[in-house]
Amino acid sequence: NLSESLRVGRDLEILEYTGGHLHIPTVSTAEAVAQIGRAKKKGLDVSCSVAIHNLLFTDRELEQFDSNYKVLPPLRSEQDRKALLKALKDGVIDFATSDHTPLDIEEKRLEFDRAAFGSLGLESAFGALNRLLGLKQSIEILTRGRSRFGIAESAIAEGERACLSLFDPDCEYTQEAADLMSTSRNSMYHGMQLKGKAYGVVVGPKTNV
Repeated sequence: NLSESLRVGRDLEILEYTGGHLHIPTVSTAEAVAQIGRAKKKGLDVSCSVAIHNLLFTDRELEQFDSNYKVLPPLRSEQDRKALLKALKDGVIDFATSDHTPLDIEEKRLEFDRAAFGSLGLESAFGALNRLLGLKQSIEILTRGRSRFGIAESAIAEGERACLSLFDPDCEYTQEAADLMSTSRNSMYHGMQLKGKAYGVVVGPKTNV
């Protein structure tokens, strides 16, 4: 926790001194959230994100040395998890990210200290966040990064280029390794009950389902 708060504190002090814009990805501790909250109250132009798995899992998962739970930043305490969730709901944390990190089996099926960091997250992101926060808040959190990074909004109107996500918000299912589209299998969500599933996109003239 100390290593994260020291780094975040340093970056915020540089931001205050120089001005400009700062985005801090995947914060994971209550201390970092508090620092960012104070910086925002000062009027500093800072945003941050949290990995969805840090909203759901804690360091208790590491007791069995399952390398699927070895991520960076690491899973933290229950106190940190609650602080992250509250900060996301309050807007101190701006975005939630899948932190999707597919890895070869050779990089994960090792002794815990030798295994690589990372978990799949893309296919479970919507179902996990929707289960945690509900549909309206999940969609708002997953899409509000566009304005921060200057990504144009796509209008649903005749003549506009299509950019649509297709999903079922009420589908409840248990994620199993055999159901994953990814060729990697390093997911900490195996066996977890999720609610909501994305099943396709329409981009321009093409539809992928």
